[in-house]
Amino acid sequence: MSTLNQIKKEIQKENVSFVYLQFSDLTGQLKNVVVDAGRIGEVIENGVWFDGSSVEGFARIAESDMLLKPDRNTFAVIPWSPPERRSARMICDIYRPSGRKLTTDPRTILKTQIDKLKKMGFSYFTGAEVEFYLIEREFLPEIRPHDRKSYFDYTPHSRASTICESTMKTIAAFGAIGETHHHEVGRGQHEIDLRYDSALKTADNIMALKMALKAHANGSGLKVTWMPKPIFNFPGNGMHIHQSLWKNNKNIFYDPKSDYSLSKISQYFLAGQLSHAKAISAIVSPTVNSYKRLVPGFEAPVYICWGQNNRSALIRIPKVPKEKAHQSTRMEYRAPDPSANPYLAFAALLAAGMDGIEKKILPPKPADDNVYFFRERKLAREKIETLPTTLKEAIDALEQDQVISSIFGAGKDQFLEIKRQEWKEFSCQVSSWEIEKYL
Repeated sequence: MSTLNQIKKEIQKENVSFVYLQFSDLTGQLKNVVVDAGRIGEVIENGVWFDGSSVEGFARIAESDMLLKPDRNTFAVIPWSPPERRSARMICDIYRPSGRKLTTDPRTILKTQIDKLKKMGFSYFTGAEVEFYLIEREFLPEIRPHDRKSYFDYTPHSRASTICESTMKTIAAFGAIGETHHHEVGRGQHEIDLRYDSALKTADNIMALKMALKAHANGSGLKVTWMPKPIFNFPGNGMHIHQSLWKNNKNIFYDPKSDYSLSKISQYFLAGQLSHAKAISAIVSPTVNSYKRLVPGFEAPVYICWGQNNRSALIRIPKVPKEKAHQSTRMEYRAPDPSANPYLAFAALLAAGMDGIEKKILPPKPADDNVYFFRERKLAREKIETLPTTLKEAIDALEQDQVISSIFGAGKDQFLEIKRQEWKEFSCQVSSWEIEKYL
C-alpha cells in the first residue's frame, strides 16, 4: 500500500502540479475533480466534497453533498501530461456525509460483491479484450474508418499503430499490462488485451486504458470510439471477459480429472452465469446500440450456451496448453461490449457465479457446434435460449431478476430509470433508415 510519504515523494520527484481525483457514474463515464498537488495530505486525510446530484444515478438534489476519498494504491503520474503542468491520478470511493459509503458508487458495488466472495474463501480474477474503432475526425458525423485493413493485418507504421503502442506503453504507469494489440476484423478496428488481475484492479485498468486511448488519439486526426456497433454491416466492438476463481494461490477452476478440466466450482459458476444471462445483458450490453451488435454472425454471442473454443457460444472455455492448464483454465464471457461500466459488469457476473455456487446449479451439456447454423427447432430441442434483442427486453429481465438487480442495493430504481429513459428517447427518434425506407 502506498503511504502518504511515498506519494509526497513521488509528487516532488516528478514535479506534479495537479492530482485528478477520478470516479465513474453508473453509465461508466469517467469523472474527475482536480486538486492542487500541494493539498494532497489533507485530500487523502479528509477527502474532497462535491455535488453528487449532478452525476448520473448518484443522488437527488436534497442529498447532493458527497465525499471523494482517494484510494492511495491508485496514485500514478499521468505519463502524457506536459512537464509544465505534470498531473497524477487517484481513483476514489464515494461517501455520504454520514460517513457511509455511497451504495450507488459503481466501485463500491463491485467491492461489495468481492467481499461476499471473500467470505466464501475465493478471489475473483478477470482479464479483458477491449475492441474499438479509430475513425477520421474531419469527416464526422460521417463515420469513416482510418484504413481498409482486416484481421491481424500488418502495418509497419501508422497513426493507429502509434496510438495503440503508446497506449500499451503508458498504461504501465497505472499498473496495467497490455499483453497484445492487433487489428480486428473491421476496417479501422483494433483490440488491446489487458492481462488478468483482481477484478477491482482490472476494472480500474479498463478505465485507465480508455483514458490513455483518448489522450493518444488526441491530435492525430483520429477519434476512438467504443460504440458497440458504429458501422452498419461491420463487426461490432466487444469486450470479452476472461474469468477464474482462486484460493490459496491456486486456480480452483482447474480439475484435471473432469471433462474440459473444469472443477465442480467452475461448473456451478458457469451455470449461474447462464441462468442469469438475460438480466446480466442490461449491465454488460447497456445501450440501445449494444443490441445492433448482438445479432447472429460477426462472432457476436446471442445464444445462451457454452462450449470449448466455440465462439458462437455465450461462454467459451478457451483451450490452453496442458502444462499451463493449472494456471490458465478459465471461462470467457463474450456478450459484454466496451460501453459497459466495468465495475458493474464484473459485479453482475460475480453475483451470478456466486448464486450458481450457492445453489450448486449444474450447466447444460456443452454446445460444441456452431450455434449460428442451428434452426429454431434444434435450438428448442437443445433448450438453447437467446439473449434479449433490445435494451427494453434486457431492462425488463433485470428488473425481474432479484439476484442481479440486488447488486445495486437501493440504487436499483435509479439504474433502471436511466436505462428506461434511454429507451424512451430512442423510441421517439426518426432514423435515416426510416426516412429512406418510408418517405
